[in-house]
Amino acid sequence: MTNKFKGTGVAVITPFTKENKVDYKALETVIEHLISGGVEYLVIHGTTGESVTLSLEEKISIVNFVSGINNSRLPLVLGIGGNNTSEIINYFSKFNFENVDAVLSVSPYYNKPSQEGIYQHYRAIASESPKPIILYNVPGRTASNITAETTLRLANDIKNIIGVKEASADMAQIMKIIRYKPEDFMLISGDDALTLPVIAAGGSGVISVVANAFPVIFSGMTRDCLLNNFPEARKKHYSLLAITEMLFAEGNPGGVKAAMNIRGLCSDFLRLPLVNISKPLYEKIKTEIEKNNLC
Repeated sequence: MTNKFKGTGVAVITPFTKENKVDYKALETVIEHLISGGVEYLVIHGTTGESVTLSLEEKISIVNFVSGINNSRLPLVLGIGGNNTSEIINYFSKFNFENVDAVLSVSPYYNKPSQEGIYQHYRAIASESPKPIILYNVPGRTASNITAETTLRLANDIKNIIGVKEASADMAQIMKIIRYKPEDFMLISGDDALTLPVIAAGGSGVISVVANAFPVIFSGMTRDCLLNNFPEARKKHYSLLAITEMLFAEGNPGGVKAAMNIRGLCSDFLRLPLVNISKPLYEKIKTEIEKNNLC
């Protein structure tokens, strides 16, 4: 199972039309762009997909649509998370999991649970989930860190929990998890810019935002890292470092949608409360793409 998620997973954006509807034609273009770009798996309804602004009906429709377009070519991960444990468990009955390989579930936000609360939350949803669970630790959004001790406790106690997407940007915490985790438990980078050092420390890959726009070079960099070809990986890493900073400068997914719009892949419409990036930043991203021929 864990071999399915080595390399580059992509937190897929959700394209919208000018009328604020899901743009399924553009979504098909994006999925084909990612598959042809060499990424290893797709993640639907993550933060980058603006999942919190999608209705349940839209989420179900998108999962079914992407499953059909993907046609089992790549593993598919479905984001189902939140701060109401019983509601997450209820969601499991709403989706068709036939073509879904795993669930990515963000740590409860806003409530600020204790470490014991986080542990019991994941224990409860893992016991009901029809697919393996990947934890998602992103304290910058949740205001609640999953400590290394809690991650390791979950990894050792619950076999249906197979990995963690670590977006704490705390390399000491990340390395502690890698050092003491079970052999088949995955540590997945949740920060694009830290993918190289995380894999160098023993991580298994990344769930990327930047690879939405630049799947060829980003997935190539990740594979180089996993093959211990760090001289070549560093070249790709540093060629993307400036654009990575730009894409997050005014929030995600505003930056990456702008880059994809510049590349002719989809529009850059967002749903409130998110708004488009500023014109100066848009032009800066465009210049960086054209100057470095990024793909």
